[in-house]
Amino acid sequence: MNLHLVMAREPMPTRGPSVFLAGPTPRLGGPVDSWRPAAYAELGTQWAGPGPLTVLSPESRGGRRAAHYDDQVDWETAARASADAILFWIPRDLEHMPGFTTNVEFGLDIPTGRVVLGCPPDCAAPERNRYLVWVAHRHSAPVRDTLSETVAAALALASSRTPSQPGPADNPVPDDPTGAWL
Repeated sequence: MNLHLVMAREPMPTRGPSVFLAGPTPRLGGPVDSWRPAAYAELGTQWAGPGPLTVLSPESRGGRRAAHYDDQVDWETAARASADAILFWIPRDLEHMPGFTTNVEFGLDIPTGRVVLGCPPDCAAPERNRYLVWVAHRHSAPVRDTLSETVAAALALASSRTPSQPGPADNPVPDDPTGAWL
């Protein structure tokens, strides 16, 4: 895999193609597993770029939470702003992963033209994604219903950025080939 994983509050490289993994995060120790390791694996399978792809995750390495809420929010905001593509995967579950913060982030990011929206039809509350799908279509953002298709659309978007545009992967961080990053 030619991927470099940058997790919450880790230093962000400044050049190269990058994808931010946006969407609801399950509670640590809760009954729902994170979807991000599957997204990372799928990115590794599909990425065929000439150099490394940086994957930006808002989850903390080893589950270490931020000492201060602002540290987490500031990092996530900067990471989304620096990403070539912002992959929103929203397996909506009002009990375990409601995604209320995700809704706000989506609203902030959709005007950038760097958003891809993935909404699985078999999640616990797919009807709760209907408005996001409408907004995405209104902004001509790709909308997909499988993680694989969402990853493909995000990679197409990240690859379409010109090499002179800043992005994280030109200054890579060590990658995690084991996938044991959570």
